[in-house]
Amino acid sequence: MIQVTRNIAIDEAELQESFLRASGAGGQNIQKVETAVQLRFDVRHSPSLPEAVRERLERLAGRRMTQDGVLVITAQRHRTQPRNREDALERLLELIRAAAVPPPPPRRATKPTLGSKLRRIEGKSRRGEVKRLRGRPGDE
Repeated sequence: MIQVTRNIAIDEAELQESFLRASGAGGQNIQKVETAVQLRFDVRHSPSLPEAVRERLERLAGRRMTQDGVLVITAQRHRTQPRNREDALERLLELIRAAAVPPPPPRRATKPTLGSKLRRIEGKSRRGEVKRLRGRPGDE
Protein backbone atom coordinates (compact mmCIF):
# COMPACT_ATOMS: atom_id res chain seq x y z
CA MET A 1 0.00 0.00 0.00
CA ILE A 2 1.22 3.46 -0.93
CA GLN A 3 0.15 6.08 1.61
CA VAL A 4 -1.00 9.25 -0.19
CA THR A 5 -2.66 11.14 2.67
CA ARG A 6 -3.79 10.13 6.15
CA ASN A 7 -7.11 8.90 4.74
CA ILE A 8 -6.09 7.69 1.27
CA ALA A 9 -3.85 4.74 0.46
CA ILE A 10 -3.45 3.15 -2.97
CA ASP A 11 -2.74 -0.52 -3.54
CA GLU A 12 0.34 -1.07 -5.71
CA ALA A 13 -1.66 -3.53 -7.83
CA GLU A 14 -3.77 -0.61 -9.09
CA LEU A 15 -0.72 0.91 -10.82
CA GLN A 16 0.54 -0.34 -14.17
CA GLU A 17 4.01 0.55 -15.41
CA SER A 18 5.30 0.20 -18.93
CA PHE A 19 8.70 1.20 -20.21
CA LEU A 20 9.52 2.90 -23.48
CA ARG A 21 12.40 4.67 -25.14
CA ALA A 22 12.74 8.29 -24.12
CA SER A 23 12.58 10.94 -26.82
CA GLY A 24 15.12 13.67 -27.44
CA ALA A 25 18.86 13.85 -27.89
CA GLY A 26 20.97 11.21 -26.24
CA GLY A 27 23.39 9.29 -28.44
CA GLN A 28 23.89 5.53 -28.51
CA ASN A 29 22.35 4.75 -25.13
CA ILE A 30 18.95 6.27 -25.85
CA GLN A 31 18.43 4.09 -28.91
CA LYS A 32 18.94 0.87 -26.94
CA VAL A 33 17.60 1.40 -23.42
CA GLU A 34 13.97 1.91 -22.40
CA THR A 35 14.41 4.47 -19.63
CA ALA A 36 11.10 6.35 -19.92
CA VAL A 37 8.25 5.17 -17.71
CA GLN A 38 4.55 5.33 -18.45
CA LEU A 39 2.48 4.99 -15.28
CA ARG A 40 -1.22 4.16 -15.61
CA PHE A 41 -3.79 4.51 -12.83
CA ASP A 42 -7.48 3.71 -13.36
CA VAL A 43 -9.15 6.59 -11.54
CA ARG A 44 -12.78 5.68 -12.27
CA HIS A 45 -12.53 2.09 -11.03
CA SER A 46 -10.17 2.63 -8.09
CA PRO A 47 -11.69 1.48 -4.77
CA SER A 48 -9.09 3.54 -2.88
CA LEU A 49 -10.39 6.98 -3.86
CA PRO A 50 -13.45 8.65 -2.33
CA GLU A 51 -15.98 9.93 -4.88
CA ALA A 52 -15.24 13.63 -4.26
CA VAL A 53 -11.48 13.11 -4.71
CA ARG A 54 -12.12 11.07 -7.87
CA GLU A 55 -14.14 13.90 -9.45
CA ARG A 56 -11.56 16.57 -8.56
CA LEU A 57 -8.74 14.34 -9.84
CA GLU A 58 -10.48 13.88 -13.19
CA ARG A 59 -10.78 17.67 -13.50
CA LEU A 60 -7.15 18.27 -12.47
CA ALA A 61 -5.75 15.59 -14.79
CA GLY A 62 -7.01 17.26 -17.97
CA ARG A 63 -5.37 15.80 -21.07
CA ARG A 64 -3.52 13.16 -19.05
CA MET A 65 -6.85 11.33 -18.54
CA THR A 66 -8.06 8.92 -21.24
CA GLN A 67 -11.68 8.48 -22.34
CA ASP A 68 -11.90 5.37 -20.11
CA GLY A 69 -10.83 7.28 -16.99
CA VAL A 70 -7.24 6.05 -16.88
CA LEU A 71 -4.65 8.60 -15.76
CA VAL A 72 -1.42 8.30 -17.78
CA ILE A 73 1.80 9.89 -16.52
CA THR A 74 4.94 9.67 -18.66
CA ALA A 75 8.27 10.35 -16.96
CA GLN A 76 11.45 10.77 -18.98
CA ARG A 77 13.28 13.58 -17.18
CA HIS A 78 16.08 11.40 -15.85
CA ARG A 79 18.60 9.14 -17.53
CA THR A 80 17.83 6.01 -15.50
CA GLN A 81 14.71 3.90 -15.31
CA PRO A 82 14.52 3.77 -11.48
CA ARG A 83 14.67 7.57 -11.18
CA ASN A 84 11.96 7.93 -13.82
CA ARG A 85 9.80 5.40 -11.93
CA GLU A 86 10.17 7.44 -8.74
CA ASP A 87 9.42 10.64 -10.64
CA ALA A 88 6.23 9.22 -12.21
CA LEU A 89 4.99 7.89 -8.86
CA GLU A 90 5.73 11.17 -7.08
CA ARG A 91 3.88 13.15 -9.76
CA LEU A 92 0.86 10.84 -9.40
CA LEU A 93 0.88 11.24 -5.61
CA GLU A 94 1.14 15.04 -5.90
CA LEU A 95 -1.84 15.08 -8.24
CA ILE A 96 -3.92 12.93 -5.86
CA ARG A 97 -2.90 15.08 -2.87
CA ALA A 98 -3.97 18.20 -4.75
CA ALA A 99 -7.33 16.56 -5.54
CA ALA A 100 -7.75 15.48 -1.90
CA VAL A 101 -7.84 19.11 -0.70
CA PRO A 102 -11.48 20.26 -0.67
CA PRO A 103 -12.18 23.58 -2.38
CA PRO A 104 -12.73 26.57 -0.08
CA PRO A 105 -16.33 27.61 0.57
CA PRO A 106 -17.63 30.30 -1.78
CA ARG A 107 -17.29 33.89 -0.58
CA ARG A 108 -20.45 35.46 0.75
CA ALA A 109 -20.94 39.05 -0.34
CA THR A 110 -21.24 41.57 2.50
CA LYS A 111 -22.28 45.20 2.56
CA PRO A 112 -20.06 47.94 3.97
CA THR A 113 -21.05 49.16 7.44
CA LEU A 114 -22.35 52.66 8.06
CA GLY A 115 -19.16 53.55 9.93
CA SER A 116 -16.93 52.45 7.04
CA LYS A 117 -19.04 54.48 4.59
CA LEU A 118 -18.74 57.59 6.78
CA ARG A 119 -14.97 57.14 7.20
CA ARG A 120 -14.59 56.80 3.43
CA ILE A 121 -16.57 60.00 2.74
CA GLU A 122 -14.64 61.86 5.47
CA GLY A 123 -11.30 60.75 3.97
CA LYS A 124 -12.39 61.83 0.49
CA SER A 125 -13.47 65.28 1.67
CA ARG A 126 -10.23 65.73 3.64
CA ARG A 127 -8.22 64.77 0.56
CA GLY A 128 -10.26 67.17 -1.60
CA GLU A 129 -9.58 69.99 0.86
CA VAL A 130 -5.83 69.32 0.72
CA LYS A 131 -5.91 69.43 -3.08
CA ARG A 132 -8.02 72.60 -3.07
CA LEU A 133 -5.49 74.34 -0.81
CA ARG A 134 -2.67 73.53 -3.25
CA GLY A 135 -4.04 76.04 -5.75
CA ARG A 136 -2.80 79.63 -6.13
CA PRO A 137 -3.82 82.05 -3.39
CA GLY A 138 -5.60 84.39 -5.79
CA ASP A 139 -7.93 81.65 -7.20
CA GLU A 140 -10.34 81.85 -4.31
